[in-house]
Amino acid sequence: MTAPVMTPPGLLSTQHPVWMCAMRPFFLLTMGSAVLLIALWSAVLALGLPPPPVAGGALVWHAHELLLGFGLAAVAGFVLTAVPEFTATASASPRTARHLVLLWLLGRAGFWLSGVAGSPALVLAGLAHLGLLGGLLALLWPALRTVAGRRHRAFGWALAGLLLLVGGFYADALRGQYPLRWLLALLGLVMVLIIVAMSRISMRIVNNAIDAVGGDREPYLARPPRRNLAILCIALFTLAEFVQPGGRTSGWLACAAAAALCSLMGDWHVGRPLLRRLPLMLYTVYACMALGYALIGTALLAGGPGASAGRHLLTVGAIGLSIYAVICIAGRAHCGHPADERPWVGQGAALIVAGAVLRAGAAFVPEAATALLMLAGLCWVAAFGLLCWRIAPVLWRVRPDGLWGCKG
Repeated sequence: MTAPVMTPPGLLSTQHPVWMCAMRPFFLLTMGSAVLLIALWSAVLALGLPPPPVAGGALVWHAHELLLGFGLAAVAGFVLTAVPEFTATASASPRTARHLVLLWLLGRAGFWLSGVAGSPALVLAGLAHLGLLGGLLALLWPALRTVAGRRHRAFGWALAGLLLLVGGFYADALRGQYPLRWLLALLGLVMVLIIVAMSRISMRIVNNAIDAVGGDREPYLARPPRRNLAILCIALFTLAEFVQPGGRTSGWLACAAAAALCSLMGDWHVGRPLLRRLPLMLYTVYACMALGYALIGTALLAGGPGASAGRHLLTVGAIGLSIYAVICIAGRAHCGHPADERPWVGQGAALIVAGAVLRAGAAFVPEAATALLMLAGLCWVAAFGLLCWRIAPVLWRVRPDGLWGCKG
């Protein structure tokens, strides 16, 4: 007699492998939304495709979905994995993961329908986003209150800040006011969150590279003074821009943020190990961030199109590359797979950097803007399409080590 063939559980079952770790569905949503959103936005800009008729218009839709669609899915996947790992506490259950994913999907549906269905759809989107962020905070705060969690409470404060800013965005949208200022503030908070997350990830990645290269080198340390100075400057710029958009104070603070980030990058100058793939990828995130704030500050002080270019270095470059790197690292490690040493990892990162440079350059070369926008969009879509092709099967299938959960 032959053994019976076991049918894998369906996606709706909590026994499906995708629900064994909350990182898995959220990283799948991150990659899928990255491809869909930028493909649609590129078609809007270059081909004249009508954007979804959402509250606030096309630019608000683009920024909202980049930050609260693509970005929030990545943040949720990261904190639901990183905080339990850092604090040695239990991960979210499959049932909890499904509830959080449902809130993310309801947020997308409500906002995309807000131009057609009006206030009821906006209320649905607002409640879904607030529910997701509030759920993350409530789920993770007990772990952050432990002795081990005290060093990582910045994640909790960042989630609380996101909750406040999302509430402000939807309050303005429901009153019929233009809510873009809240999204710009969200962008600043996401930059802070990237710095906080990178300080936790970077020591392992850079020191592993130092060990691999060999030699008598001091270990890399993510020093709090430089990190805290960069966070302070970004926070002050974000606040000044929110209160008085386009003011000279904002320009000087943006330049200060750029200088602080350059100082922070000095910690990374460890010689040859920095040139290895993963450390260089993370270092480039800070480079995009520093150049982005430098362009914004110069534009606010001296005029010119640099503010748009700088913001796209922050979004396409810093956000896109940091999320790509985290999924490459955590997406395999927390699914029981070793690091992928194949060339595609570096190729995808190079595509994101190229997309950021092309998108920023479009602001300075208006006569070639359409072509540059299309090329930038193609680079981004190709990078995250490649990531999805390589990582989605890992996130969808059972762990090769036979374990269940997020253990890395």
